[in-house]
Amino acid sequence: MIRNRSDRLYAHPFCLDYWRDAMAEFRDVRVLVFAALMIALRVATKPFQIPIGPSLNINLVQMIVNAVGAMTFGPVVAAAAAAVTDVVGYLVFPDGPYFFPFIFTEIAGSVIFALFLYRADISLRRVILCRFCMVFLVNIVLQSPIMLLYYRMILGKEYTLINGTRIIKNLLLFPAESVLLTLLLRSVVPPLHRLKFIVSRVDGLRLDRRCLLVLGELTLISGLAVWLYYQKTLDTVAALILGGMISVVILMVGIESGYKVEEKS
Repeated sequence: MIRNRSDRLYAHPFCLDYWRDAMAEFRDVRVLVFAALMIALRVATKPFQIPIGPSLNINLVQMIVNAVGAMTFGPVVAAAAAAVTDVVGYLVFPDGPYFFPFIFTEIAGSVIFALFLYRADISLRRVILCRFCMVFLVNIVLQSPIMLLYYRMILGKEYTLINGTRIIKNLLLFPAESVLLTLLLRSVVPPLHRLKFIVSRVDGLRLDRRCLLVLGELTLISGLAVWLYYQKTLDTVAALILGGMISVVILMVGIESGYKVEEKS
């Protein structure tokens, strides 16, 4: 059935009402149809990847479709849709033997998008923290041990847990993906909001001077990562660059929080 959705926004997902609303999306026919469309788009765009190394690809279209879907139907439906996408995507476009643990990276990526964007007043802070969690928690922390298992169990090869190429790729794409996601949300959210597909808002999402300053700092950090990589100081890269990224993100959060305190006062 088509249910009447509340317009309630949440500052964070750590409350029971948030998860009640997320679970209730399963009872909305329009949401389920939209989720099926997002699954089909993710499966259809799976081959459109840019290979940049062994078992390392870039697919910005997948990121965009994933973000819009998770923002629309929340973390619970997003997790189910990600699982279906992983299985159906392999059946339609098989690429080597199927390895079940990869499903956890699909689910984690979709859930993170939903936790930051679903029923939220989307700000620059949310977008950048969302991408940071994707880069650090999913693409590096979660994906690395799964790749290690895949190489050892399926391919019978060794895999370096701290993979420099993977870290550098994610660092390089982080600023560009943050800008792309910001522009996308500013253009996609208003029409979806008018159609009552989503209740999220983007009133606080502007590419102002503060935004450009933070993204510029992240770009410099990415450039430093590339330079260190080509200087063959790979072991230093992971600690220095990830620490630098964390520092910048914390600094950005503090700056934005300070602005909000000033506005309230």
